[in-house]
Amino acid sequence: MRALVQRVSGARVRIDGAVVGAIDAGLLVFVGVTHGDDAATARRLAEKVWHLRVFADDEGTMNRSLAETSGAALVVSQFTLYADTRRGRRPGWGEAAPAEVAEPLVTAFGDALTELGATVATGRFGADMAVELVNDGPVTLLLET
Repeated sequence: MRALVQRVSGARVRIDGAVVGAIDAGLLVFVGVTHGDDAATARRLAEKVWHLRVFADDEGTMNRSLAETSGAALVVSQFTLYADTRRGRRPGWGEAAPAEVAEPLVTAFGDALTELGATVATGRFGADMAVELVNDGPVTLLLET
């Protein structure tokens, strides 16, 4: 699994103009699933995100995590994180898991974050989503399990 994590001062997902998920300060997490990922992989990635130290401490150093703040997470499925762009001009999607595998694992990732104590909002798997965010920093990191 991969997660593209952005520290945000706010983010929301719209589908057909309606907001389906929104957070204030926290992390926007785009999640991609590949072949061989399972529920344990989703849990490990959630723990990485939960403990990722990207929020400022009292000295202004990125030394605090979601576990230590009142931030939230907005989880959005993103199969394009597994795009193969090594050849040609059109990305290949062969490394992305099929929807019937990916959807329950993206859900498991969000559920694991909730179990760890995060406030979690989500997009809608497979929908054409408009994601709006204010990147704080900017801070953007790619995590892999």
